[in-house]
Amino acid sequence: MSAHEVRLRPVTEDDLAMFRRFATEPGLIGLDWTGFRDAQAPTRRYATDGYLGEDDSRVIVEVDGTAAGVMSWSARGFGVSRYWEIGIALLPDWRGRGIGWRAQAMLCDYLFTHTPVERIQAATHPENIAEQKSLEKAGFTLEGVLRAVEFRAGQWRDGWMYSRLRNDPPPASH
Repeated sequence: MSAHEVRLRPVTEDDLAMFRRFATEPGLIGLDWTGFRDAQAPTRRYATDGYLGEDDSRVIVEVDGTAAGVMSWSARGFGVSRYWEIGIALLPDWRGRGIGWRAQAMLCDYLFTHTPVERIQAATHPENIAEQKSLEKAGFTLEGVLRAVEFRAGQWRDGWMYSRLRNDPPPASH
């Protein structure tokens, strides 16, 4: 996929339509769909901080100048320690092209450069093989199963936790 230029950039007002789609179109974000959400929430959040908050932020995954999806990072903690949990949602047309792992690796580089965290983690569904491969290619290591961590489609389901530490070997060039 080196033919595509992938970059991360701040959210703009033009991106809010995509955020509203994520909140109102069942299945658009795959297994992460959790029901209808407030379609005006993205506009309110953007007006507050442009989606660049101290503990919770979003950036756009842009491919060849087109918004292809969104990445997020949120502060988490264990005792007195703080780390980031990241997530990604690509629009269906952009999946399966090697964009996700590159965007995840780029976000890790950004967070390790601009914040003092030692750990970045990402959770995924056991059946999401494509995301598991993407995380591994982006330098993440599977840590284990989180039992009954998510209520989805009427039942409790397990999740898989991955992490990347500051001193882990970097992924292949992205």
